[in-house]
Amino acid sequence: MAEPPLPHLSSGKVRDIYDAGEGRLLLVASDRMSAFDVILDEPIPDKGRVLTAMSAFWFEQFADVIGGHMISTDLADLPLDDPDPDLAGRVMLCRRAEMLPIECIVRGYLTGSAWKEYRTSGTMHGAALPEGLLESAQLPEPVFTPSTKGEIGEHDVNLSWAETVDLVGIELAERARDASIRIYQEGAAWAAERGILIADTKFELGLIDGELILADEVLTSDSSRFWPAEDWAPGSTPPSFDKQPLRDFLNGLDWDKTPPPPSLGPDVVAATRARYVEGYERITGRRFSDWPGVA
Repeated sequence: MAEPPLPHLSSGKVRDIYDAGEGRLLLVASDRMSAFDVILDEPIPDKGRVLTAMSAFWFEQFADVIGGHMISTDLADLPLDDPDPDLAGRVMLCRRAEMLPIECIVRGYLTGSAWKEYRTSGTMHGAALPEGLLESAQLPEPVFTPSTKGEIGEHDVNLSWAETVDLVGIELAERARDASIRIYQEGAAWAAERGILIADTKFELGLIDGELILADEVLTSDSSRFWPAEDWAPGSTPPSFDKQPLRDFLNGLDWDKTPPPPSLGPDVVAATRARYVEGYERITGRRFSDWPGVA
């Protein structure tokens, strides 16, 4: 894929960001894959398109709940005379926003790092939880657990409510918390009707002319844990609709989770792609083969 002839602003684990002029950004979702905060050598084909398609779907779904930064995912709308066809399906033209310096994480189930903390101290994000909870148990209500935004190769650090207020102020912290929980609840209800539980997720929020808006990726397999409802039971962890095949493969190796990463076999790559696609299709009810750029 040729790099768009626009000023390059930054690159993340998956996305590259370009200045599209007139207060706009161009986000390009690559097929890069990271695991344990390490970028792997092998891409997952069409992963960037799945993430873009999923985000576009949710931006449309939440349009009446919160404003979004997405303008278009159509190549014809880009400020490019002759865009690379491989950009199709993986680009998002967006309004530029002043991003909040926090990850807006919402947890609905006790899993991941929250489960590890609970096993150690009986708390989640520093707050006490009832005794006797099992791994993957549903929480009484969704909980806002913000964190810092770590650079590539760095881990995010949990923020207390007081630290969050220190960073963004009480008024904006409350707006971000309330918006994040509402979006999670609406998305989780939609997914549950389609047999998928959203265990947790992280949102990116920003400001445009003082309005709090939703930005970057939304409820994707990279930013969320999607569980098949039929496989969920407290006391175990269901297989996720994301990099689960890849994660299982890496966990079975003698690898210390630092660069350089081990190589992935073609079967692992194919299985991981299939999980991403299945999650998209089950949640949206759309065929991934209809998305632009998909062969």
